[in-house]
Amino acid sequence: MRVLAHYLPGPKATDVVAPESDWLDVRYCAEDDDDTFGRELPEAQVIWHVLRPLSGADLAAAGRCVLVHKMGAGVNTIDVEAATGLGIAVANMPGANAPSVAEGTVLLMLAALRRLPELDSATRAGRGWPSDPTLGETVRDIGGCTVGLVGYGNIARTVERYVSAMGARVLHTSTRDDGHPGWRPLPDLLAGSDIVSLHLPLTEHTRGMIDRAALARMRHDAVLVNTSRGAIVDEAALTDALRAGRLAAAGLDVFATEPVEPDNPLLRLDNVVLTPHVTWYTADTMRRYLDRALDNCRRLRDGRALQNVVNGIVSPNRPVNRETPSQ
Repeated sequence: MRVLAHYLPGPKATDVVAPESDWLDVRYCAEDDDDTFGRELPEAQVIWHVLRPLSGADLAAAGRCVLVHKMGAGVNTIDVEAATGLGIAVANMPGANAPSVAEGTVLLMLAALRRLPELDSATRAGRGWPSDPTLGETVRDIGGCTVGLVGYGNIARTVERYVSAMGARVLHTSTRDDGHPGWRPLPDLLAGSDIVSLHLPLTEHTRGMIDRAALARMRHDAVLVNTSRGAIVDEAALTDALRAGRLAAAGLDVFATEPVEPDNPLLRLDNVVLTPHVTWYTADTMRRYLDRALDNCRRLRDGRALQNVVNGIVSPNRPVNRETPSQ
């Protein structure tokens, strides 16, 4: 079975896959290597997809493909409608990255609360001593904060466990009142939280949800953290709020355009902590991803129903066991 893995692995990842080499032929391709991707795509029966958008044209060129397996939960970078029309199953891995993203979320919370970028730069430049006297007025402990979680899935619930253990009070909002005492409508959560953390898929309803009006509801000394999808936030409005002191800081792992544009004004602000959409990316998450990806490949090989399918095609009807042509 031919797999096109749209990322470059390290030795730990290849060690996980190696024992399956008698029946599984995995071809790796860097996300920015369009030439290799285009060359491998027509013979790929399975695509292990990470972040580079997979278009309808890509899928149409993948004449043998029966499964696109997202290495993660969000499938907004896959043309699911086109895949469905072509009879290609699309599956994801809900919860597989939750521990890693949750830890990365708390990392960004702490770094923003503690003014880490600013203090790191000051220390490197020889300006760390004497201590900035405003630290005692602005730096916070998570244990003294109310953390508001927008969305309440696997990752948000894991964040809740972590910050609760640190002493934080936790609120959350979701599509409807779930009866939990911490549930709040979004406007109330924004107004009542010291840290607002986003944990939502990108949909037509969530795109631009955190706009100027939403940011205006937040406390002027609050922190916004986003480890979900960049386009949920109006970046221009966020930049204005941070520059004007209407928001204390932000911790961002995701951006409306990725890779982030070098002229994005958020990159020039000292009160923003930035990472390049990698809070999910740990050796532990990759092992969980590969275990699930291999399981679905075995299911294809054996004619069993696929797991975690998002478009209803649990038993693809394209042949998957024919011999791969020699190259």
